[in-house]
Amino acid sequence: MSTAPAAPVPDLPEPPDDPAVSGAVTAPGYRPGRTLRLRVEARRQLRRRRTLVVGALLALLPFVLMAAFAIGGTPSDGANGPTLIDTATSSGANFAATCLFVSAGFVLVVPVALFCGDTVASEAGWSSLRYLLAAPVPRARLLVVKLTVALGFSAVALVLLPLVALVAGTVAYGWGDLELPTGGAVPAGSAVARLAIAVGYIFVSQLVTAALAFWLSTVTDAPLGAVGGAVGLTIVGNVLDAVTALHRWRDILPAHWQFAWLDAMQPATEWTGMIEGTSVSVSYAVVLTALAFRGFRTKDIVS
Repeated sequence: MSTAPAAPVPDLPEPPDDPAVSGAVTAPGYRPGRTLRLRVEARRQLRRRRTLVVGALLALLPFVLMAAFAIGGTPSDGANGPTLIDTATSSGANFAATCLFVSAGFVLVVPVALFCGDTVASEAGWSSLRYLLAAPVPRARLLVVKLTVALGFSAVALVLLPLVALVAGTVAYGWGDLELPTGGAVPAGSAVARLAIAVGYIFVSQLVTAALAFWLSTVTDAPLGAVGGAVGLTIVGNVLDAVTALHRWRDILPAHWQFAWLDAMQPATEWTGMIEGTSVSVSYAVVLTALAFRGFRTKDIVS
């Protein structure tokens, strides 16, 4: 007895690679690009207590310096030559430049590390990170939104301090030229542009701290660890830059170029130091950000 041959099974079409066009893979109306929108994340971060505290402290710092100058007076030239502090009370522009000078090395590092180091680790610490990914928010988009908002708040923090200082200094000391400690002056109209260049460069130089804090935020569930680690390594960089025995090796340290913005406070702006500092900072930031995205892409999220 013979059996009839089985009918051939027709080839089934392969499912499309793009889940956005596959009704079997994604829910109708699902758009990865519409999950966790920037304004939603920005609103969440703005309402956090640490954001309000940081903003209040940065806005208060210029008034603390004004009180210090009112009590102790403006210091005279020191052993290392005149600095911006010696001309702090000459005009509002001088006072704003002085606030940048005394805060760029550490004070402005803290809010950048806080905003970028707390952003992902805090979600893990609250045990809400896995629920965001289950929403579902694509991991790459989660990092892009978190980093964009963190950098935005960092930029606002860096602008807030000199802006308040410029307004308060103008009220207290008057509007005038930017008096240079080495002699000469920058016209008042050009002084604002010079301050804008300085703030812009400080923000670029802080990209290293931002990227480092963000990377640490993706590998730990402790926000304090990410923030403290970024601040601590920044301090280590400052210490290494003070070791003159390293000679030219200091040129690859971001800390070596952190005060290159002072070249904008000269009769003629010198760009060489700021260009070199920008290249070093951006290079480190790109590598650290790439590490954050690569590690988070395959990380086992358990919190």
